[in-house]
Amino acid sequence: MSWKSVLYDWGGLNGALFQFINEVTPPLLMPLAWLFSNVLGNYWTAPLVMLTLWARSRSTMAAGRTLAIRRQLLQFVISFGIAFAIAAILKLWLDFPRPAAVFSQLDHVLGTLEEHYSLPSGHSTYAALVAGALWPLAGVRQRMALVAYVVLVGWSRIAAGMHFPADVLAGWGIASGSLVFAGALLTMLPVAGRLTNLRAAGIWYGLAAAVLLGDQFAKAVVSILFGYGDQVAVTFFFNLVHFRNNGAAFSLLAGAGDWARFGFSALALGVSLWLIRLLRQGVSKWEGIGYCLILGGALGNAVDRLLRGAVVDFLDFHWRGAHWPAFNLADVAILFGAACLIAAAMHQGNEPSRHDEC
Repeated sequence: MSWKSVLYDWGGLNGALFQFINEVTPPLLMPLAWLFSNVLGNYWTAPLVMLTLWARSRSTMAAGRTLAIRRQLLQFVISFGIAFAIAAILKLWLDFPRPAAVFSQLDHVLGTLEEHYSLPSGHSTYAALVAGALWPLAGVRQRMALVAYVVLVGWSRIAAGMHFPADVLAGWGIASGSLVFAGALLTMLPVAGRLTNLRAAGIWYGLAAAVLLGDQFAKAVVSILFGYGDQVAVTFFFNLVHFRNNGAAFSLLAGAGDWARFGFSALALGVSLWLIRLLRQGVSKWEGIGYCLILGGALGNAVDRLLRGAVVDFLDFHWRGAHWPAFNLADVAILFGAACLIAAAMHQGNEPSRHDEC
């Protein structure tokens, strides 16, 4: 018996449970399944969740409540990025078939039939992320509503004929792990903001190393699963691709030759040494986050140039035929790191006598 049969097929139970749920769902409930599957459980509503949390943090008068809401907002953003990176990699790596590819006929189907990339369920992952981020802020009745929301989104994906129960459970598990990791990360950051010298630097270096390892892991997976130039459509505006870039971020100065390869590598290493020195001197929380993101991203692309001869880019956003230059997680980290430094500078300008707080 293969590992897939044990962990995914469950000896046939996974498919049997899917058929049972899909068959016994009455037509009267299909509009409810559509609502939770395509609207309430759709991860493109994430900006609405973030704006709602931010608005609540601005409207409350209690300082402690404001910090608690903003902490959950940060946890949601961080865990969202981690969870969907893991989900995308697992979908491509495992390529488990969806119900439409396994069963010749389904009782209920909502939307376009899909046959690939079944595990995990992205909608179930998103619903669990929303519930987990809001859980510390909710009362008893609100928590009951959050549990019902997560269960109904998972049910809707099965009733709609899009996912197996195993896909839903995997999505819940990925979301839970990502939330725990993001929460632990946010617990560490205030500690680092209060420490100085080597102890704080050790935490910052660890975060930078996590960025570097995450970037290199994603590039390794893309290099293994995709041939050069391959692309897979994920949404109507986003593709996963495999390109090589000899230039700077977002393909600037691509094709400039070996001077660009070694020149950018030397520049990245020089900037990295400077950032390492800054982190040893003691920095505020937002400065530390910004320096870590830039440090990890710069080293990630430098490793590519030195070992592969070019940077692996795999994120391709497009709209109506116009494509933004492909980029990678290291580029994203550098961009967000710069944004954190700008935020830190603005905060220090408003309150020069205090460290940054979030």
